[in-house]
Formats: sequence, structure tokens, C-alpha cells
Amino acid sequence: MTEQPPVIVEPERTPATAVVIILHGLGASAHDFDPLIPALSLPEDMPVRFVSPHAPQLAVTVNNGMTMPAWYDITSMALNREIDEVQLRASAQRIHRLIDEQIASGIDSRRIVLAGFSQGGAVAYEAALTYPEPLAGVLAMSTYFATADSIRPDDANRTTPIEIHHGTQDPVVDETLGQRAVQRLTDMGYNVEYRTWPMVHTISADQVPAIRQWLIERLGK
Repeated sequence: MTEQPPVIVEPERTPATAVVIILHGLGASAHDFDPLIPALSLPEDMPVRFVSPHAPQLAVTVNNGMTMPAWYDITSMALNREIDEVQLRASAQRIHRLIDEQIASGIDSRRIVLAGFSQGGAVAYEAALTYPEPLAGVLAMSTYFATADSIRPDDANRTTPIEIHHGTQDPVVDETLGQRAVQRLTDMGYNVEYRTWPMVHTISADQVPAIRQWLIERLGK
């Protein structure tokens, strides 16, 4: 199946010197982030390119086998998620190729942030922590560490900052899963920060300033 090209938003005035690759959730679209990017209102002297790929169309077991945008199949929505790790890793490899393309365009790997929401966050964990070059950071929103028991991390990103955001009222990905990710990553020696908001399974307006500030810290001059 032919991949859809990613949605790319270039900085308005000067060529990009940094990149944020951001992955959407199950059943969603790369265009879901269209309102977020201008809302971040990043400084003019911080020219960032936003790259948002589209997930492939897959049959999703927990949605009665319906075909929809999905980075991988989910076979159980129990607290201990059951997923197709082969598909997740294939998606992570696709993100590796996307990172490679950004580096080939002249962006230093240490100026690339990998972000993801829900399913996209699970892929972001796998892709970032197995990438063979250091990245600027990982932003995991309303998600879970799906491959915690099987991941083979690359030492290149052992010190990469990981920012985890979660809603305390999330009915889709229970906050317990976010807390488990924090504990597991901390046990593995990663630099993790965890923040919560009284929200459901979404990116809230109250969360946007925190995302903005974190990106400035990671990618600002």
C-alpha cells in the first residue's frame, strides 16, 4: 500500500533549524494537529518544521475488525494492553526512515523531537529509544509504553529527555498506564518528567503552554 505523504508545516519566515515529528492516535489523522501548531506560537527565532505522518489503514480487532488509521492492531483494551508488536515495530521503522530524511535535509538529529498522542505515543517510545543517533527529546501524550517488556534500546538515546503528559480523567488510556511508563522508564535509567491535567483523552488548552515551554527548552537557542 502506498504511504500518504506526511503533513509538513514549515516555519513562516526562515528555514527550519529543528524538527518536531508528531504522531496521531488511533482512528485519527495527521491533520488533527493542525490547530495545535499555531496555538504553540513558538518564538520567531526558533524556526521549527512540524512533520506529521499518516498511520496506515489497518483492521483493528477491538473495533470489530474495522479498517481505520492505526499504527498497529489492538486485540485487547484491558489495562494490560494486548497489541501487535510486529506492526508497532514496523511503524517505528517507518518513523526511523522519516527521521533519516530530516537528517538528510540538513537537520542535526539532536534538533529533532519525536512526539506522539495515544497510539502515536507508543510508537514514539519505540522509535525514539531504538534510534541509533541522539534526539532532542520525546514527548509522550496520553499514551502507554507498549513495548516495555521487549524493547531493545539503543544507547544513543539513553540520556534523551522524556516528557510524559496524561489526563487524570482519561477513560481510554487510564492514567495508571502513564504512571507505569514513568516507573518503567525510570527503572531503565531514563530522564523522565511527568505532568498531569484534569482532562480526558485529549490535548487540552491548558496543556499547550507546557508543550510550548518544553519545546523551547529542547529546541531553543
